[in-house]
Amino acid sequence: MADADDTDPYHIREELPDPETFAALREAAGMPPRSLEGVERGLPNSLYGVVVVHEPTDEPVGMGRIVGDGGTVYQISDMAVHPDHQRRGLGTRIMTALEDYINETAPSQAYVNLIADVDGFYEGFGYEPVRPDSKGLYRRTE
Repeated sequence: MADADDTDPYHIREELPDPETFAALREAAGMPPRSLEGVERGLPNSLYGVVVVHEPTDEPVGMGRIVGDGGTVYQISDMAVHPDHQRRGLGTRIMTALEDYINETAPSQAYVNLIADVDGFYEGFGYEPVRPDSKGLYRRTE
């Protein structure tokens, strides 16, 4: 995976974060928490993931992953960039890596979805609201 240039302090690694890093990045980004048990079970079932590492500190500062069945359904999930490293194009780089994976591996007519909490960002990658054709719903377990 190519990064911007040799002077860029950030590097994208094609891997999943460890459970503690996953939880910490979600928390730092203001995302709802997930149980450690759920994270430990769920991460290995990911289809693909990337972690952004700040090279000078070797710290993971961003992540994103794809979950799904690998054939008919793909969901972009857990996109997060630590607030100290936002506004540097890292979300775009994460999303580009995820999109590249889908474009290289997904069969035609696969359904790719996501739940967006940022207006305007995902639309730049061709995503459209599901309304009025569909309605997105969710629930959380206790």
